[in-house]
Amino acid sequence: MEIERKWMVNGWPEGENLPALPLKEEFAMRQGYISVRPTVRIREEALKGGETAYILCFKSGSGLAREEIERPIDKKLFDELETKIIGKPLIGKIRRSYALPDGLVLEVNHVDEGQPTAFWYAEVEYPTVDAARSWKPEAFGLADYLNDDVTDQPGQSMGAYWEQTRK
Repeated sequence: MEIERKWMVNGWPEGENLPALPLKEEFAMRQGYISVRPTVRIREEALKGGETAYILCFKSGSGLAREEIERPIDKKLFDELETKIIGKPLIGKIRRSYALPDGLVLEVNHVDEGQPTAFWYAEVEYPTVDAARSWKPEAFGLADYLNDDVTDQPGQSMGAYWEQTRK
């Protein structure tokens, strides 16, 4: 089960009005969709200064809590799925993960940088639905940064973005 909230944001969480958050890691990613309903996705995750992983992901449901199954795949299968099954340009993302004082992680994503459809979003994943519903950005000085919560709004998933920009 994946339990996460999502916000639309403008840039990385940096600046004089935001708390300094320790950067945990940065990934360059590419992802594409074999199916959107249900979600069947491939993703290449290249850790800055580290290794590259290839992931096959299945998701069902929408909103705050969704079933999710992820499995590693090899590069050869990833490449075959990208070219022979998907056949469209994958979505590019830069993801930075920041440590929050409560032990959770703020993941900020810049999607399709340089494209007319580029945008930014942030997510926090939680251990329970109750923890997600009770978590307050203002407790960490992030109220202004995380002020556009789109968690339960239809059309805010990466799958919806794929349909809008790749089909």
